[in-house]
Amino acid sequence: MDETKIIAFEERLRTAMLSSNVEVLDELIAEDLIFVNHFGQILSKETDIEAHRSGNLKITGIDILDQRIRLLDMLAVTVTRVTLTGTFGTPFEGEFCYTRVWQYRIGKWQIVSGHCSSVT
Repeated sequence: MDETKIIAFEERLRTAMLSSNVEVLDELIAEDLIFVNHFGQILSKETDIEAHRSGNLKITGIDILDQRIRLLDMLAVTVTRVTLTGTFGTPFEGEFCYTRVWQYRIGKWQIVSGHCSSVT
């Protein structure tokens, strides 16, 4: 496995988040996703995508500050520190750190788990 493939998937995810492209998000996120947001809430794939689909979440900027990738058998773990701007009911801006677990299964890479922390 090559780290550049995971970087490309992360960039595809970033672009889909910025444009609220639910088709691409649906492709990249596993059906059994477990995601913990920066409030400690556990979200499903449907909850995550619905925020984009409904227009409730609009991300206007994702600037990558640092990214680290750990390759394992059929898994990749990414830790990405970003500056994030957008609206979710009200405008927000801040620095966040995302950890994502990508798994290769059924012939494709998908996010099976993720966590977001606010950086203070």
